[in-house]
Amino acid sequence: MTGAFINRIATALPPNDVHRAFLDFGRLMLANDPRKRALFDRMAERSGIAHRWSVLAAGGAVDRDSFYRLGAFPGTAARMRKYEEHAPALAVAAAEKLLAGEDRSRITHVVVTSCTGFSAPGMDLQLVERCGLRPDVERTLVGFMGCHAAINALKLARHIVRSDPAARVLAVNLELCTLHLHETDDLEEILSFLLFADGCAAALVSADPAGAAMESFKAALVPDTRELIRWNIRDQGFDMVLSGGVPGAIRAALGASRAGILGGANDIALWAVHPGGRTVLDAVEQAFDLAPDALTVSRGVLRDHGNMSSGTVMFVLERMLRERQGGRGCAMSFGPGLVAETMLFRMAA
Repeated sequence: MTGAFINRIATALPPNDVHRAFLDFGRLMLANDPRKRALFDRMAERSGIAHRWSVLAAGGAVDRDSFYRLGAFPGTAARMRKYEEHAPALAVAAAEKLLAGEDRSRITHVVVTSCTGFSAPGMDLQLVERCGLRPDVERTLVGFMGCHAAINALKLARHIVRSDPAARVLAVNLELCTLHLHETDDLEEILSFLLFADGCAAALVSADPAGAAMESFKAALVPDTRELIRWNIRDQGFDMVLSGGVPGAIRAALGASRAGILGGANDIALWAVHPGGRTVLDAVEQAFDLAPDALTVSRGVLRDHGNMSSGTVMFVLERMLRERQGGRGCAMSFGPGLVAETMLFRMAA
């Protein structure tokens, strides 16, 4: 059967590093509770994050345009207008970088993942029009699956290529997570937002034997954990709940599912793990008994970019491809369910 390969990956970021501004704003929301603010500061210091990028320009209380103002936070409509304004340009920037020098008439499919905004006509059509793709290209949106959506998009791209070896799939993962900060004094909610950032990754998947060969996929649904990660659309934007119990649940689930995920493989040299947070990476390291440096690339992406939801694992894979790291690998992401989506891959010679 025809193999499917992630030939290459390109990434794009908005221009604004807002990590320090958002930390300061988090402290402001906790101003009336010194105990919570002290805990927030300790957790921020231990987060492993140095930079997070946003379509919002830092300045003023938190952003230059006062999108976030205490007592007057934006509703869902205003947040979606920001998404419609900024998402297409960021997606096109990643796709243009990926497709430079590519015969675009050969792109047969576009797969887009996003869980931080929606509009129709959407990014898929914007990509077709602005990147000069064929008007009859097949388009699919993988929507609202959360951080593990990129693995599902790769799984879909693999199915497409294996059924049609001439197919060339453009897979785009775009998230504007920073549009969904809520005004709250709930420490767990503020700490959850401490992780999130904006970013986009674009990948070319085809039968050409270059890049990373996708070997197999495995999903692990963790029972009785549906309350640990929730993502709901409410009046004041998208409401994310990321419980402090997530790392423990991941550690237990991966430990129990280890044999099924790896399929008996004992030669995994590359670990492309979605950096959902420092403690999530610690949990994976413990579940698989990994060496201290096994997740260096994932920790580097977390440090430089934070958690960009669905695109983040693609940033990890992009670094591995760019650094020409060789061998067999395991990629994984985690999202609502709680579900771990995993992929075994091998770098092409």
